[in-house]
Amino acid sequence: MDLITSNEALAAFCQRAAKFDFVTVDTEFLRETTYWPKLCLIQAATDDEAVLIDPLAPTLDLAPFVVLLDNPNVVKVFHAARQDIEIFVKMTGRVPANIYDTQIAASVCGYGDSASYDSLVRAITDVSLDKSSRFTDWAARPLTEKQRTYALADVTYLREIYRALKDQVEATHRTEWVDDELSLLRRLDTYVVEPERAWIRLKLKINRPRDLAALQRLAEWRERRAQELDQPRSRIFKDDVLYELAVQRPQTPDAFDKLRAVPRGFGRSSAAAELMTLLKEVETLAKNELPALPERYRGPSPKGAVGDLVRVLLKSVAEEHGVAARIIATSDEIDALVLDDEADVPALRGWRRKLFGEKALAIKHGRIGLVATRKGIVEFPVEPLVT
Repeated sequence: MDLITSNEALAAFCQRAAKFDFVTVDTEFLRETTYWPKLCLIQAATDDEAVLIDPLAPTLDLAPFVVLLDNPNVVKVFHAARQDIEIFVKMTGRVPANIYDTQIAASVCGYGDSASYDSLVRAITDVSLDKSSRFTDWAARPLTEKQRTYALADVTYLREIYRALKDQVEATHRTEWVDDELSLLRRLDTYVVEPERAWIRLKLKINRPRDLAALQRLAEWRERRAQELDQPRSRIFKDDVLYELAVQRPQTPDAFDKLRAVPRGFGRSSAAAELMTLLKEVETLAKNELPALPERYRGPSPKGAVGDLVRVLLKSVAEEHGVAARIIATSDEIDALVLDDEADVPALRGWRRKLFGEKALAIKHGRIGLVATRKGIVEFPVEPLVT
């Protein structure tokens, strides 16, 4: 289990791998103290070999592996692919071609919403993995024999899992379901956070347009600073600090130092000076330059009886078809559906609409009802009320 540390060995492996229909891929990385993940190890396997690639080797050029990632004729199989792909997007500026995520496939095959790799290994291959090396220091060299064994297992058993799940997906005619979920992973903007859009991930606790304008600019400032310094967002400011700054909008060093959210003396730092400039600009915005607050629904709560019935329907449909409920619809999507028949949510498009969305709308408008039986939840038509 020697690491690939030379360009010749890596190029030779990638040439061999390009002849196969698929290659399984995994990574080990560190991210606790950085904004960007630090790639420490790449694992890859074909039908007849598995390798460890050392990206920390001083002279290793990963270009041959990038060519393999870009090869549309070879399926790149990951499990819970998002963070692995984010690493390659940062490296190359693009998403690997022809990707497949076994966690997504497992979710439509009845293995639960976010099936772990070791649970799938156990269920499909009847092997229990030793996961004790998961949180070891992957940047340290040399890697121990135990680390290498652990790392290789993440791609060797993945071959069997991929075949089993792919066969099951095709046998149940759910390829479209998997493709729908993979479409998000194939989009570049899934992995690239634009600083000016950073505020969108925040849960809004804002009631005034000027406060929202401040929050948008503060979130953008934090995102840019985190990226430039390669530090986690929370190391710059936690979300609660952004909210307090957005509402209070301190204009002087003394005003900064009176806030509980920032450390004493912060008001005289260079960062505070940048923020004061930013917040003063917010104060000068005319009313017609302020962002509009999201419209708030004033009708019946989606958390009420209708929402409850739709959630019961979702659970019933998920159990009937052996698929994770969250793949069909999330709680937020159910809320949106209850509020709006034409909500722009996956639950009202494609296969999800046929499976669940149409029935959910029928429940909402009183066209079908639900009854509990010994065999589970049963739907029944409801006669329209005559008034």
